[in-house]
Amino acid sequence: MRNITHLFFDLDHTLWDFKTNSRETLSDLFHEMRLNEHGVQRVEEFIETYELVNDEKWAMYRSGEIDKETLRTTRFLDSLRRFDVEHPELSHRMEAEYIKRSPHKTHLFPSTLDVLEHLGKSYEMHIITNGFSEVQDIKLEKSGLKPFFKSVITSEEVGVNKPDPKIFLHALKSAGAERKYSVMIGDNLDADIRGARRVGMHQVFFNPDGMQHSDKVSAEIRQLSELLELL
Repeated sequence: MRNITHLFFDLDHTLWDFKTNSRETLSDLFHEMRLNEHGVQRVEEFIETYELVNDEKWAMYRSGEIDKETLRTTRFLDSLRRFDVEHPELSHRMEAEYIKRSPHKTHLFPSTLDVLEHLGKSYEMHIITNGFSEVQDIKLEKSGLKPFFKSVITSEEVGVNKPDPKIFLHALKSAGAERKYSVMIGDNLDADIRGARRVGMHQVFFNPDGMQHSDKVSAEIRQLSELLELL
């Protein structure tokens, strides 16, 4: 990867530690809303179930099978149903509180701010995210990430989700970047890596858990600090 000028980052699961921030919020809600009194006995089991349901909903959202409203109104409802808890009011309250609280969590992956500080001296940096606009801005602001990025491109504003080529082409155009001198850095092989590859961008797969795969990527890292040697 030579003569790179622009870096495009995914936000959740790449810079902002979604799993840690989400689990803290879910644990708080479990105890405050006394889910054990409704038949959900273990917080760990509830979190595991919610994560499975949420992943399913996001996969459907990315593919266009459901919209934002459906994702938000059904993920807690369906999670509780897996414990035979039919309580629309409770699921609605949990969703509202989750959306209100989780973006204010500030856990980042190790070395995130230091890495961005160094990279910002040599590259113009941007965010491309499928996350919803109103919460992504809070995450960036509260976690100290916002000053590092010239632009934040969300799927909502473009009207399509990664890996649709339109969102990458929109991001490149708005940044004044050439695809052959641009790199997409993200944790999702489909949304980030294959999406970027289809439009001719370089890709760096952030794979902290060492997931096995057979995709061809420009580069793969386990820690963000490896970007300093790679770029």
